[in-house]
Order: sequence, then C-alpha cells, then structure tokens
Amino acid sequence: MDDEELERPHEACGVFGLYGPGVDVARITYFGLFALQHRGQESAGIAVANSDGVACHRDMGLVNQIFTEEKMAMLKGSIAIGHTRYSTTGGSEISNAQPFVMTDPQLGEFALAHNGNLANATALQRRLNRQGHNLSSQSDSEIIAKLITLTPGANWEEKLCRVMPQLTAAYSIVICTQHELIALRDPYAVRPLVLGQMDDHWVVASETCAIDTIGGQYVREVAPGEIVRIDGDGVEHLHSKQAIPPRNRASCLFEHIYFARPDSDLGAGALYSARQRMGAELAREFQVPADIVISVPDSATPAATGYAAARGLPFMDGLIKNRYIGRTFIQPDQRLRELGVRLKFNPLPDVLRGKRVIMIDDSIVRGTTTRKLVQLLRQTGASEVHVAVTSPPFRHPCYLGIDVAQYDELIAHHHTTYADIAAAIGADSLHFLSLDSLIRATNLPAEHFCTGCLTGKYPVNVETDEVTSAADPLRRTTTHGIDRYARLSGEH
Repeated sequence: MDDEELERPHEACGVFGLYGPGVDVARITYFGLFALQHRGQESAGIAVANSDGVACHRDMGLVNQIFTEEKMAMLKGSIAIGHTRYSTTGGSEISNAQPFVMTDPQLGEFALAHNGNLANATALQRRLNRQGHNLSSQSDSEIIAKLITLTPGANWEEKLCRVMPQLTAAYSIVICTQHELIALRDPYAVRPLVLGQMDDHWVVASETCAIDTIGGQYVREVAPGEIVRIDGDGVEHLHSKQAIPPRNRASCLFEHIYFARPDSDLGAGALYSARQRMGAELAREFQVPADIVISVPDSATPAATGYAAARGLPFMDGLIKNRYIGRTFIQPDQRLRELGVRLKFNPLPDVLRGKRVIMIDDSIVRGTTTRKLVQLLRQTGASEVHVAVTSPPFRHPCYLGIDVAQYDELIAHHHTTYADIAAAIGADSLHFLSLDSLIRATNLPAEHFCTGCLTGKYPVNVETDEVTSAADPLRRTTTHGIDRYARLSGEH
C-alpha cells in the first residue's frame, strides 16, 4: 500500500441486499456494490438464495474484476446480498472475503455480510475455541455467523435476538436465508444502514447512493438495535423488531466528512451540501490571505468550493487526480515509486505559479502525503502554501470499523500545536476545523455522533492498558488483525 493510501482513513465495508423474486437479483446487487466500491477495494462477493440453498462467489479485487457474465450466470435466486471490503479485522486475503456462507443445523443455509468491527471479537473467538469450534478466517464477521449457528431458536429472528446482546458494537449486517432477507444494526448505529424500495422489492444498503443507482427510492434507515425481515414483495412483507434497546447514538462522524459518497443522505440531506458547509465553516475560522483555493481531489472538492465561495476567492483545479491509478494491482517499479504522489496527482503550473495557495483536505492522519503535496505545490511555483482541513486532528485510533493509524503513527499525537504540524508538513500555516463547527455543518445534533478518533471518548469501553490517553507518553503499536482486541475484550 502506498503513502497516499496509508494517509487516508479507510472505510470498513459496504453491504447490499435485495429481496426480488422474478428479477435478476445478482445483477442488481452487482450494480449496488458498484455504487459502494468506495467503501472497500480489497475484495467483494455476492451470495444468492432460494428454496434450494445458497450460492456464493467472492474473490480479491474490485467488483468489476471479480464478476464476469459467466460468474453472474451461476448466481440464480430470489434473494441476494453483497459485500465490498476493506480489511479492518483480518488481513487482505481470500479467507476473509465476504459474504460468509454457513449452515444452521435447524434452519438451513444462510449467507452473512458485515460492516463494522466487534470490540469484543477476541473474547468471542476464544469462547468458540474453548468450545471446540475452529474458524476458517481472522474475520469477526465469521464469528457472528458461527454464533448464529450455535444459538438456539425456532426461527432466524429468535436466534438473532439472542445473538445481538453478545456483540459489542459496531455492526451493520445483511443476511440472506433460503426464504428471507434480514438486516440488523447495533444499538449505537455506528455504521450506516438504510432501507429502500425498487418497485415492489425491498432493498437494504450501506448508503442511499446504492439505492439510487438501481432506480430505487430511499425509505428510512434501519434503526439502532432493530432487526428487519423481508419475506416477500410489497410493503406488508417487511417485519420490524426492536431486538435490543437503542443506546446513546454514536454514528461515525467521518461518514459525513469523507467516507460516504457526496450524493448519499445520512439523515440531513445530501452530503455534498454538508461538505460545502464544512468549507464555509472553515472559511469563518481560517482567514489567511491567499490568491486561490484548491482541493485535494476528489473528496475535498465540495468543501473547497464552499470555502472559496465564503471567502470570495477563486476555486481552481491546482491538482489533477489520476482516478485509475488505485485500480491497478500492478506495482510500480522503484523509479516510479520514488515519484510518490505524482503517480496520483499532477500539478498545474499555470494555475499555481506565483500564487498564495490554500489547499483544502478532509483529513490528515500521518501527514506523509500532505507533506509531499505541499512540496509538490512549492516545486510547481506556489509562493505560499496554506493547508486547511475540514476535520479536527486525528489524535486517537478507531476501534469500531475504520482503519485509522495507532498512536505512534498519528502526526497530531506527536505534535500538539497547529504550528508544529504545519512545520512538520512544510506548510506556511495550517488549520483544522473545530469540532463544534464541524457538527454544526452536518445539521445534526452533537449527541448523534461517535467522536472517538478525535476526542478519545468512545461509545463502548475501550480504555485499557493498551489504549493510552493522548497525554500518556506510552504509545501502543498493534498489528492489523483480530489480536488488536485482546485487551478490549476483558480476556487476558
């Protein structure tokens, strides 16, 4: 993974589900996943079900690389779920790709796809191992599926009502059985999950953009702690149960800043407008003299246009992004690797030469890529480079489904003042949007969000001897995988 990829926080996954007798559910799910490709590019899979059982195809790579017409022809059924993955628990390998298919001894085959991370994954895994149940992957999603098969219940809803209290957030899950499409969400609503309709068919997805893509209409979100079951076409075939009481809501704030597509709605209108408001809020806080405003494309562009409009400054395309470089699995040779960010961003000298530039970005994690971009702008002729960021600084890791660096890798953990961070990245000045202004731009209340990676205040208990505070000089280094939860679970 290159520096630019390491610099970005990464989404956990995208999930999609469709109950659609009489339609090509696998093909529609393919396009739903295509709309959710931004949520994960490591692997993808589709499972279909009917009364005869469950068929599944999953592989490493992008959706359009995995599914050919030949593969799609093998996926026939009336119910489908799909998954696109970025690994946050378990490595990047085929055994961790989803959906997982298992057989319940009483109720038959089912497939499960999961977005999120279980904070008690290791405790559950050790319990399963003590009981003699071995797992084929490192994924906490397989743990959930295995628990379902081992939990008594006369039907799927009964089983899930008994499984959900055993899971510590975060999870948004879709399941297809031989007769039902099921969706469930943790009581904190950490990761998004929405319901829609396509004609008479029910759809569930991580984001509304996937429902829009297939020509459906958004209906509502899956509520915190809710189980939704769909067992036929039409409104009357959706069944809802509040499986566990909702807790203090803790939806991921970075879905609004960066993760979700700008055309998705997470409860207060399209995110494009919210990101423009973030830029306007940033303009109110950061008034450094400048000639032009540019963005780090593409995710920061709405905020940059909002900032430029609020300041009365011209917005220009100072960096052109190669949108396809991240879609190749051929690694560059050493000479090309040394070019670094130039593989993904090409500066425009006619725009930048002699200009005082404000570069808008949505986040800085390690600072490596930001430093290279600042250097690139200077080499291209910018007289000054000021950096403005539409999120507060990352000072803490995430344990609920985002791959955010650990304390020893976070630039804002090592440098406590903005001036120090500006010096570290080579900028003339730097400003991070305040948390109050950021939340105001979302048009949602502060109590709606988890801010753990910004404030160190998590919705579930993750404070242990391994998870140190920002003021603690001891810093934690962990590997990518399920072992990161060993202390969080309470088992030693």
